[in-house]
Amino acid sequence: MGKIVIFYKYVAIEQPELVKQWHIELCNSLELKGRIIIAHEGINATLGGTDNAIDEYILSINKHPLFSGIDFKISVGDNRHFPRLKIMVKKEIVNLGIDPSLISAQDAGTHLSPEQVHNLLTSQPENLVILDARNSFESKVGHFQGAILPEINYFRELPSYIDENLSNFENKQVLMYCTAGVRCERASAYLKHKGITQVYQLEGGIQRYVEEFPNGFFKGKNYVFDSRRTIAISSDILSTCDICATACDYYTNCMRASCNKHYISCQKCIDKLENMCSDKCHYAVHVNKEKKRPQFITQHIHQDSTCTL
Repeated sequence: MGKIVIFYKYVAIEQPELVKQWHIELCNSLELKGRIIIAHEGINATLGGTDNAIDEYILSINKHPLFSGIDFKISVGDNRHFPRLKIMVKKEIVNLGIDPSLISAQDAGTHLSPEQVHNLLTSQPENLVILDARNSFESKVGHFQGAILPEINYFRELPSYIDENLSNFENKQVLMYCTAGVRCERASAYLKHKGITQVYQLEGGIQRYVEEFPNGFFKGKNYVFDSRRTIAISSDILSTCDICATACDYYTNCMRASCNKHYISCQKCIDKLENMCSDKCHYAVHVNKEKKRPQFITQHIHQDSTCTL
């Protein structure tokens, strides 16, 4: 048995390269895998390992002078859900595409607890707008009821979407949400920068909300960035197979290495095309003998008392 931990913290890091080296040594000693992004503005991480290894990692992080007080979100899994350990120093811990000195998490919207959000969604005030800050492939399989779902492929496209649709948010209460909260910190600050005054964000993201309200307003599956791909929150199927349009919400990647398209497919189409996204890719692999990609384990986890998101 093992764990996957997701966390972030916006905190001034003067020497991110030193923090990176410290993490390399710590994670390798604990045999952790996953991804860590470090920047002058903070840290953003997803890691998998054994129960003891994750517990030891959290203890070490809590002792670090920069990283106390982090909200660690734990789910079932281990390091097999990640191909490797990748630790990077970048300009932003999530790529909004805007210099953090111009749009800072310090100017984020008001944090609302899961209970406050649930009460707000229950009351449904007329001027409430719910904005999903994630990419469309995430919201496609699971989202809050009534949310606006931007057709974006990358988080850095969200500011342009907001600019083009700013009238939808004017004179409204805007509630933003994302997977764990990190994207909403600066996305909500951007909305405020554009003159929207009532901006709120779901504290702890979808993970914390479904912990408290597994039968609440979030429907479908929560998308995660490891080989599990999605975690089932409700039995609702909100999407269809990209090949045959059958109701389906199972994500996979095309086995043709040069394609590797991330797509939704039903089991019938997976079997028929041998886990490839099209007849073209199937022909390329079986007739032209093109290379297949490596395949990692996939585990779909249903929300229950043993799974904390």
